[in-house]
Amino acid sequence: MKIIISGASGFVGHELTAAFRAEGHQVLRLVRSRESSSADTIPWDPTSAQVDAPALERADAVINLNGASIAGARWTPTRRATLRTSRVDSTRFLVDSLRQLEHKPSVFLSSSAVGYYGSRGDEILTEANGPGDDFLSLLARDWEMEANRAATFSIRTAILRFGVILASEGGALPRMVRPFRFGLGGRLGNGRQWLPWITMNDVVRIVKFILADPKISGPVNLVAPAPVQNAEFARVVGKILRRPAIVPVPAFALRLALGEMADSLLLASQRAYPEKLLRAGYSFQFGEIESALRIVLKS
Repeated sequence: MKIIISGASGFVGHELTAAFRAEGHQVLRLVRSRESSSADTIPWDPTSAQVDAPALERADAVINLNGASIAGARWTPTRRATLRTSRVDSTRFLVDSLRQLEHKPSVFLSSSAVGYYGSRGDEILTEANGPGDDFLSLLARDWEMEANRAATFSIRTAILRFGVILASEGGALPRMVRPFRFGLGGRLGNGRQWLPWITMNDVVRIVKFILADPKISGPVNLVAPAPVQNAEFARVVGKILRRPAIVPVPAFALRLALGEMADSLLLASQRAYPEKLLRAGYSFQFGEIESALRIVLKS
């Protein structure tokens, strides 16, 4: 296959690129025009609406993983604009570019997040649930709307709603477990919020699964079938690392340090369930949190 990936140097993109190339696929990375170019790159600049359009022709699949880090900085008005531009505007330009191709890809995968649902307590969230109404939810909603336009010109389109991806390097997990290594770990807030998680191994396998199954389209929850509450997650991490998990972090302290990010990223409760994947016959490699963390944390 000829696979084009935006955000290929990011957390998920790096793993997908390596996995696809190991199977003999041709992977072309969409890179900003100012970055170094090579035979496996396609220059583009969404902010100035520039792309090497001929290089997009005859791709079998396009995977859109573009977006500035949600947790990279406090959500000031400037940062909010960056988060929106890097997702919504970039996706709009990419989809517009695909629409103009003579030979369009057969499938388009575009990333999103379970933050789409907002904080919903103990409600079980499938792909049929609508969005929340906080900043992160509305950002994801608009991001998905731009991606879904690809389906209007006969490109099978799937939206990847990622949960918290567990990996030994990169992503949120190393920062989540660092306090435990110093004996300072514990629940966040009241600890009752649900954590939708998935391992990087399953992320790569699921993306391949979706590419291979022409019946899968629309939103897909990329989460393990057994989410855990934050207090249970803390208990399991402490058990695996043989460290205490008895130092709670009050919600007010998180809000003081992080502002709105605390409520959307650390205190939000999303009991997301991978209904569409399970109905399609996907079998998770890691569906239970303790076994997953033991592998990821190499304990």
